[in-house]
Amino acid sequence: MDTAPTAHPAPATVLPTGSRRRVATAAALASAVEWYDYFVFGIAAALVLGDLYFPVGSPTAGVLASFATFAVGFLARPLGGIVAGHLGDKRGRKPMLVLALTLMGLATTGIGLLPTYATIGVAAPILLVLFRVAQGVAVGAQWGGAMLLATEYAPEGKRGVYGSFVQLGVPIGVVTANTVFLLAGAFTTDSAFAAWGWRVPFLAGLFVLGLAWYIHTRVEETPEFREAERALAEKEKTERTSPLRTILRGHLGTVLLAGGSFAVNTATFYIIITGVLDYTTRALGMERGAVLTVSLCVSLTQLVLIPAAAALSDKVGRIRIYALGAVGIAVWAVPLFLLIDTGSLLWLAVGTFVASCFLSIMYGPQAALFAELFTPEMRYTGASLGYQIAAVCGGGLAPFVMVLLLETTGTSMSVSAYIIALSVIALLSIKVLAGRARSR
Repeated sequence: MDTAPTAHPAPATVLPTGSRRRVATAAALASAVEWYDYFVFGIAAALVLGDLYFPVGSPTAGVLASFATFAVGFLARPLGGIVAGHLGDKRGRKPMLVLALTLMGLATTGIGLLPTYATIGVAAPILLVLFRVAQGVAVGAQWGGAMLLATEYAPEGKRGVYGSFVQLGVPIGVVTANTVFLLAGAFTTDSAFAAWGWRVPFLAGLFVLGLAWYIHTRVEETPEFREAERALAEKEKTERTSPLRTILRGHLGTVLLAGGSFAVNTATFYIIITGVLDYTTRALGMERGAVLTVSLCVSLTQLVLIPAAAALSDKVGRIRIYALGAVGIAVWAVPLFLLIDTGSLLWLAVGTFVASCFLSIMYGPQAALFAELFTPEMRYTGASLGYQIAAVCGGGLAPFVMVLLLETTGTSMSVSAYIIALSVIALLSIKVLAGRARSR
C-alpha cells in the first residue's frame, strides 16, 4: 500500500516518448548546471574565500565568515521559491525556470570576476554577499520549475523515476564542481590557485545562459499546468485566487512538515561536501586534492542510488523509502565521524559513502513526494516552500554550525548529535505526513 499523500493529477495530454525524454533531459541538465554553480561557492568557501574576502586574524574566524556568506544564499532561497512558485503556478513552470537559470549564470560569473578585499576593500565582501543572495534566489526558483517539468510530464506510475532525473542534478553538480576544482588545482601552483585558479570554476557559469535559451525555445509547458491554468482561469472569473494565499491559509502545516522531514538530508549533505572538506584539510591535515577526490567518487555512486530509490518508491510507496533513509542517517551519524576522525582517506571514503547511500534513499523519491503533497494549481508554490524551508533550517546553517560546534565542544560527536536531532524531527514529520495520507 502506498502511504504517500497523493494529489491526483489532472488528465494530461498523451505525449510521444521522445518529447517526454527531451523534457526530462532538459530538466535534469537545468538542475545539474544550477547546482554546479551553487556548489562551487561551497567548495571555494571551504578553501579560499575566507582568506581573500574576509582577512581577519584567525583562520577559524575567516572560515566562519566565509560559511556565513555561504549560508546567506540559503536564507534567500525561500524568496526565490515564493516568487517563482506564485508566478509559476499562475504563469507557467518554464518561464520561471528560464529566469532562474539566467540569474544563476550571471551571479556565478560575477563572483568569478569579483576583485578581492586586497583590491577594492570592504566593497569586495559586500558584493560577494549580494552575488550569493542572487544565487540563493535563483536556486530557490529553479528546483520547483525543473522538478515539475519532469514529474508533470511523467507517464503513469513513473513519477518517482522522472522526478529523480532532477534530483540527479545534485550529484552531477557536485562531481562536476569537484572535478573542475581538482583540475584547477592540478594545473596551478598553490599561489596561482589562490590568485586566479579558483575563479575558473565560477566562469563556467556562462554556459548556463545557453541552456536557459535552449529551454526557452525548445521545451513546451507541462500538460498538467495547462489543465490547471484553464481551471484557474474559470475560477478567476468569479473570485480572485492566489496560490501563495491558498498555501498559507490552508496548507501551511503540510509545507512545514515537508520542510521538517527533509532538513536532516540537506544538513548532512552540506556537512559532508563542505564542512568535512574544511575539517579534514584544516583540522586533520589531510590533502585537499585527495579529499576532493573522495567526495567526487562518493557522489558518483549517487547517480545509481538516487534513481534506484525513486524507482522503488514507485512500487512500494514514497513514505516507506523516504523514512528508511532518515532512519539510516540517524543510525550512521556517530560511526560517520568516528571514521572521519581517524584521518584515513579509506575510512573517510567508507564513512561518507554509507552516509551518501542513506541520503540517496531519501533524495530519490523526494521530488515526487513533494509534488504529490499539493494539487497542480498550487504545486510549484507548496513544493518549493517545503524544500526551501528545509534548505534554510538544514543545509544553509550546517557547515557554520559544524565549525561552531567543533570549536566550542572540541569533539566531532557534537556534530553527530546535531544530525541525530534533525533526524528525530524528520521522522516525526514523516509520521504525521503518513498519518494524513492514510486518513484521506
